[in-house]
Amino acid sequence: MAKAKSAFVCTECGAEYRKWQGQCSSCQEWNTLSEVRLSAARPGAASSGTTGRGGYAGAVSREVVELSNVDLSEVPRLTSTFEEFDRVLGGGLVPGSAVLLGGHPGAGKSTLLLQTACKLAQQRRVLYVTGEESLSQVAMRAHRLQLPTQGLQMLAETSIETILGVAERERPEVLIIDSIQTTHLEDIASAPGGVAQVRESAAALTRFAKQSSTVLMLVGHVTKDGTLAGPKVLEHMIDASLLLEGGADSRFRTLRGQKNRFGAVNELGVFAMLEHGLKEVKNPSAIFLSRSEEQAPGSLVMVVWEGTRPILVEVQALLDDSALGNPRRVAVGLDQNRLAMLLAVLHRHGGLFTGDQDVFLNVVGGVKVLETSADLAVLLAVVSSLQSRSLARELVVFGEVGLSGEIRPVPSGQERIVEAAKHGFRRAIVPRANAPKQAPEGMEVVAVDKLADALEAL
Repeated sequence: MAKAKSAFVCTECGAEYRKWQGQCSSCQEWNTLSEVRLSAARPGAASSGTTGRGGYAGAVSREVVELSNVDLSEVPRLTSTFEEFDRVLGGGLVPGSAVLLGGHPGAGKSTLLLQTACKLAQQRRVLYVTGEESLSQVAMRAHRLQLPTQGLQMLAETSIETILGVAERERPEVLIIDSIQTTHLEDIASAPGGVAQVRESAAALTRFAKQSSTVLMLVGHVTKDGTLAGPKVLEHMIDASLLLEGGADSRFRTLRGQKNRFGAVNELGVFAMLEHGLKEVKNPSAIFLSRSEEQAPGSLVMVVWEGTRPILVEVQALLDDSALGNPRRVAVGLDQNRLAMLLAVLHRHGGLFTGDQDVFLNVVGGVKVLETSADLAVLLAVVSSLQSRSLARELVVFGEVGLSGEIRPVPSGQERIVEAAKHGFRRAIVPRANAPKQAPEGMEVVAVDKLADALEAL
């Protein structure tokens, strides 16, 4: 009997080595090499296209083509039946694309895809492959969610060879695999979920999708720190990587793109988990602005830009006398290092000292603000809490703060002001470069150049 060959694969970057070593030479990570058992591909497998090692892009062009001669005809997209889902995808599902949907257990990945599959099956051929649940369990969930089940083709299978055989016969327009960590190839000796199995299974499915112009949707597990489980090479093979987030104590879920070859990666889709499944929230600002009737010090509304639309969110600051030699700086939803920098700017250019205060900052609704337009709102909320002075409910603020105390403009300033006016805000403090020539009716726009001007405008 021939001796089984093995290799050591880095779980972070997918680099392979003939023997074990402590550090990966490619990504410089330590203790990330794991042993996988290899075996030769079956004769004829490469020519059949099922488990061959052809390119991930499907059919390989063997002729040199000038870029200007490439056909630019627009490929028609398929709607996912959810406007928020289509927004994150860049306009819909692209035939021949591979989409990876990740998220924590209970986030609603299977629910979202089952709702999408049931609605799409009324017009198109959809094959839903389940490897984690039985067919009866999926049927029970569809019945509980009151989904239309006619037309949806189901398959309970984990073997890639069998799945590809059924897909070749059924020729679906949309193929859903739930989940990629449960599938396996017969030629790979390692267990399902291992580095080699996940990589080769995804490669075989992606090649089939490219060659047959099938929309491939994969469900992926995540680790404890929120990153996608499996080899990093998996994220390079697929066309779009989406992450469905939501805490166990919240009924709202956010869908964010981490990679998208057919659209922007900073789009945000918001869903609400209800009794009958996920329902899209078309006006996210309304749920993030559910404020109490009594205005408290340290509360302020800012306008952040997510993808192609502005969203109004509330930022809360709380300052308290510190009993520690090194006061605490806690930021939830914002960069903690940037908070420390902004407090230094406030002391140097605003004349307000917070070195003896514990500073706690929170963005309401679990939103993670990654852009710098929240700087001015954060500082004004800190000042409001420090002075125990409530700010007006109809006040909205945005702007970037520089180290010299200047207020810098942010992209799409006028669109942010218009969005705030739609939600009933009557006063805005914005950078001077973002001030419109004519303010929206009923709104007062205060343009500022320096942090001292903004503090005076309060």
